[in-house]
Amino acid sequence: MDNRLKIALRPRPNIGFGSGVPGSNPIRIPAPPASRPSVMQAPVLVLNATFEPINVTAVRRALVLMLKGVAQAEETNHAEVHSTSKAIKVPSVIRLLSYRHIPQQSRALSRKNILLRDRNTCQFCGNAFPASELTLDHVMPRSRGGRSTWENLVACCYTCNNRKGDRTPEEAGLTLQRRPRPFTLHTSRQLMRLIGHRDEKWRKYLFY
Repeated sequence: MDNRLKIALRPRPNIGFGSGVPGSNPIRIPAPPASRPSVMQAPVLVLNATFEPINVTAVRRALVLMLKGVAQAEETNHAEVHSTSKAIKVPSVIRLLSYRHIPQQSRALSRKNILLRDRNTCQFCGNAFPASELTLDHVMPRSRGGRSTWENLVACCYTCNNRKGDRTPEEAGLTLQRRPRPFTLHTSRQLMRLIGHRDEKWRKYLFY
């Protein structure tokens, strides 16, 4: 049997890029084997219509955008997915066909995005941890008027969090690895490079 992944595709209706594909038949995506990562979850670089990198999504979402006519593949991988009527090469880079305005601050302030910005690394001891082993710390404690903002929240391991307590880093004898900043497009670009450092097809879109 052909070893290529044979998966039928069903566009998801609510992805923020408009309605579904007219005339498409309902099709299903079976759950991947738990023993190995699914090709449908592999990262895909998303470019604006101007070829500017703006996001990273999963293969599944990228295929939906392509089927809806919202995006086209600029780079593909060797793998293929199969619907009932045709085979589609798995995209590595897609480009939106219509320009999208990207706000300068486009990321919501959330635990997930703080950990993403800080690369799952404790900002005091410098060690990387799984997300489940990290918490958020207010650099200036809330008891002293510290607010929940991009500039005052950092990823922190539980050991450093307990050591710091209700004090400033200086009072606890701790040093920040780097000053916390908002999640800007520049930050996203850096993360795109980290995610795609093994895929040579991404480089010409990110390293310029």
